[in-house]
Amino acid sequence: MTVRDEADFTAEFDGLRALSARVGGDPLLVQAAGGNTSIKRDGTLWIKASGTWLANALSDDIFVPVAMTPLLDCVERDDPAAEKAQSFVIAAENPSGLRPSIETTVHSAMPQKIVVHVHCVDTIAVAVRREAEAILERRLEGMNWAFVPYARPGLPLAHAIRERLRPGIDVLVLGNHGLVVAAETVADAAALLERVCARLGQPRREAPPADEEALKDVAAGSGYRLPQMAEAHAVGTDRQSCRIAAGGSLYPDHVIFLGPGSVVADEGETAADITAAAKAAGLPKPASILFPGKGVLMREDASAGAEALARCLAEVTARMGEDARPRYLSEGENAELLDWDAEKYRQMLDSRAGAGRT
Repeated sequence: MTVRDEADFTAEFDGLRALSARVGGDPLLVQAAGGNTSIKRDGTLWIKASGTWLANALSDDIFVPVAMTPLLDCVERDDPAAEKAQSFVIAAENPSGLRPSIETTVHSAMPQKIVVHVHCVDTIAVAVRREAEAILERRLEGMNWAFVPYARPGLPLAHAIRERLRPGIDVLVLGNHGLVVAAETVADAAALLERVCARLGQPRREAPPADEEALKDVAAGSGYRLPQMAEAHAVGTDRQSCRIAAGGSLYPDHVIFLGPGSVVADEGETAADITAAAKAAGLPKPASILFPGKGVLMREDASAGAEALARCLAEVTARMGEDARPRYLSEGENAELLDWDAEKYRQMLDSRAGAGRT
């Protein structure tokens, strides 16, 4: 590679870091350690590391180099080694010992140089609906897109993408998951992301304000508190949002950071009542509790990821009307996420970051 080529790559990588930090700082595009970006050069895929935050792309070392050829060979053979992608990290260029994103196989499936994967709430509000593909046909008309039905992140999702991928496709809407855009330059990827998000944008239903005094009363002596992000209350105060949330889990990161489904209090029930019932059933205390007409309470030790996903739930459900027919994750899909080693690793990193991180 010439000096000029090296300089061009460095400039493009710097551009990717800037774009990563920008989207990572927007809670309507990325929540906590979710989302990931990548750049390819000479057979190496530089991808965001598992558990790191895109918002910190300009200040922290968050990218890890992965050798693409052996990784793609493993994907082709459906080799479990492709799941973690740790075996394909180029150690000499990874002094921080970072672990590749759980979505590394997804990025490797796209032929473009730049890949950006976000959990855009406007996209998710469509992607969790049973009629998602029909909606997308109208909203994304004239674009090179594909809808990929839900598959567990990692190797199953990579295979699902390969089944739907056609020449020229640069936009993927992932069922019950999010959005992927790809391009040959960072500038083109950023422009494409903006264009798709604009096409999928939809009104946000305004919710009544939280009744904080009532919430403090039902939280008394329970180990629960108000959420750090006031926007999270909307899923409790808005009856339509609460009804949708009560139906089950809508996307993977909700399961990982808040647990499967949503716990909704009955009339007159307190947080202490709910935790006592959970203990009696041998279940952990829920990360969050929805109180219809009042708002939301978070467990005192709720992590930064849980806080971010509590707000995300409010943002997604507020964009789903009465005509929406949600496609919830099944019990089996919830279970495979919770039992998956790659996600347990992300949970561990999130808990180490500590509650209250923003």
